[in-house]
Amino acid sequence: MQLVEPILRPWTRGEYHQLAEDGYFEGQRVELIEGEIRQMSPQSEPHAVCIQLIVDILRTVFGIGYCFRVQMPLHLGEFTELEPDVAVVAGSPRDYSDNPTTALLVAEVSLTSFAYDRQRKAGHYARAGIAEFWIVDLARRRLIVLRDPAADGDAPAAFFYRSEQIFGERDSFAPLAAPHARIAVADLLP
Repeated sequence: MQLVEPILRPWTRGEYHQLAEDGYFEGQRVELIEGEIRQMSPQSEPHAVCIQLIVDILRTVFGIGYCFRVQMPLHLGEFTELEPDVAVVAGSPRDYSDNPTTALLVAEVSLTSFAYDRQRKAGHYARAGIAEFWIVDLARRRLIVLRDPAADGDAPAAFFYRSEQIFGERDSFAPLAAPHARIAVADLLP
């Protein structure tokens, strides 16, 4: 007799949304990634402060004509819907009848999730063609800026960013979509 492994059945976005409407995730932070529903860790105060600092700075840098989505869904395929800490999308909230499928810039704040953000989430953001992905590494007080999405195949794990720059808290940099601006990394850190 041949042994057969059970098959993991992925959840679709529609099923995920129905579960949320039915109250299954009440009081929890969750994301859908590759058909798996992942419970995210609770948000610490430094994490929350960092998100607010990022949004305040990005509003100044980008101004009118952009929407600054905080922990709101990005539709990245039938089986993936991530909720980045901050996403900058063109237009206004009324321009989207469904969640956006891309962004000019996505930022994740990391205190305990650095490896997950750098590997798993980065691949999905690269696959969606998001030109710039920031990871604010609170533990090391630095910013990692990933740019130039590329692929080495079709699987989610085959997508990556060709460029990685690491900035310390004394450094400054310019976002790809706003090259005229200068942002001090220290201004992003709580």
